[in-house]
Amino acid sequence: MPAAELDVRSFLQSAPSPWYSVLVMELTPQQLGFLGQLRSRGFDIVGFPMYEQYIGVRKGNCGALLAPVNGSGFKLYGEPSYLVAGSLSARTIQSDGHWFVRKKDKVAATPERTGELESFAAELADALLPVA
Repeated sequence: MPAAELDVRSFLQSAPSPWYSVLVMELTPQQLGFLGQLRSRGFDIVGFPMYEQYIGVRKGNCGALLAPVNGSGFKLYGEPSYLVAGSLSARTIQSDGHWFVRKKDKVAATPERTGELESFAAELADALLPVA
């Protein structure tokens, strides 16, 4: 197994979180360093079921998927999401209001939850911006 895969396993296993799974993914030292920076900013590095080919990040009640890019960094895959039953959700408008929905579970898209998601998305976008 390549050394980078072992580094990813060690890195993820050192994160005290029930949300991660051990991923077998080759990442560069720069990408591992970036994940360390995210952790230092309060993000958890996680694995979301059905999205094992991406790196999951979580903070509070929000999560997002990151796709490795050309061995040097990451880009956002999809859009940040409010977590429903511990999983990524979709924001929907239904006849009875605005909701974050995951399969049969849903929570109201209250101003507080929407604000938390917007703050999470802004903080993650800031972290993903290249440093000049």
